[in-house]
Amino acid sequence: MTLQVKRAFKYRFHPTDEQAAELSRTFGCVRLVYNKALEERTRAWYGEQRRVSCVESSAALTQWKKTEELAFLTEVSCVPLQQALRHLQTAFGNFFAKRAKYPRYKSRKKSRASAEYTRSAFTWRGGKLTLAKKQALDIRWSRPLPEGAQPSTVTVSRDSAGRWFVSVLVEDSVVPAAATSAAVGLDAGITSLLTLSTGEEITNPRHERRDRARLAKEQRELWRKAKGSANREKARRKVARAHARIADRRRDFLHKLSTRLVRENQTVVIEDLTVRNLLKNDRLARAIADASWTDLRLMLSCKCAWYGRELIVIDRWFPSSKLCGNYGTVRERLPLNVREWACECGAVHDRDVNAARNILAAGLAASACGDGVRPQRESSRTRRSSVKQETQRATAGIPRQ
Repeated sequence: MTLQVKRAFKYRFHPTDEQAAELSRTFGCVRLVYNKALEERTRAWYGEQRRVSCVESSAALTQWKKTEELAFLTEVSCVPLQQALRHLQTAFGNFFAKRAKYPRYKSRKKSRASAEYTRSAFTWRGGKLTLAKKQALDIRWSRPLPEGAQPSTVTVSRDSAGRWFVSVLVEDSVVPAAATSAAVGLDAGITSLLTLSTGEEITNPRHERRDRARLAKEQRELWRKAKGSANREKARRKVARAHARIADRRRDFLHKLSTRLVRENQTVVIEDLTVRNLLKNDRLARAIADASWTDLRLMLSCKCAWYGRELIVIDRWFPSSKLCGNYGTVRERLPLNVREWACECGAVHDRDVNAARNILAAGLAASACGDGVRPQRESSRTRRSSVKQETQRATAGIPRQ
């Protein structure tokens, strides 16, 4: 069964000086409209206890263009400005639904410079993309678009390193992968990025550590430059390029790893890690951020949905490392420096491999029973017996009674 999904294909492009100036002006107008509409909505909400709709904001935009102060808004395409108002409407919808915090103003220096164009504001003909009021873009087609694809939305952006990107949103057909009986449990780590329940360890590339000397040098050069000078801007871009190099290599590695795991296994089981809380550890924060567990989980989630695989996330409090997979006992304490430990049943466990196998068994049990995995609250004898039974049943593929 073929699945229809919307996919974004991102490419680099090299604008002419005229195109770069026009796009930069568009980015500034988009940011201005967003901030001004947010200001009006905030004033109406806190001053009059009234919500402003997207239609009212659009009508206000028309009036802004007629003023002498904001007449320059007519010099750019109106579509990115309208899209900015729609994005603000989505942000407020998420806020009132308690899915996000109150929308914030866009900063000229810190916010992402981007503009979104819909079908009425670009032309796609003969493999060439032309935006409104601009010539055809010189795009580097690193991979082809799906055959017969018609872009519905085009987003142009510029990162902090000065690189220009165009993201093309198209509808694509995804064929689910062939079914398999394989299942794998994943234990995330720092020395080993992932430990599989099969015993395989995926070495952590440590992209940030490999480029740390180069990054530190560029940052020292940046702080030696006078604020506001042209040399400081050049140094800032060098620092941004160093960060972009690290991020690009990390993203490429995670995409390849997640694709491999999804293709080889029908079921993938991971832990629900609270990375935000783990980053509060001053000694491990840098290494945890470099591992990018959150991005890996997001990639696994999307690809499992596309290719007909099952992703199971077990509870963060499940004692995967301290649980003996053979006997079911749970150790009271297991410091991070202990990489191997012996159970009272005589089994000697590798900490990470044992955790990955317990994660797999718990995930299969949760999938069979339709329930999550929570820490046991019974007495030690009852807990040992119940955990042992659950692990044995999950390994044998027998659901709980």
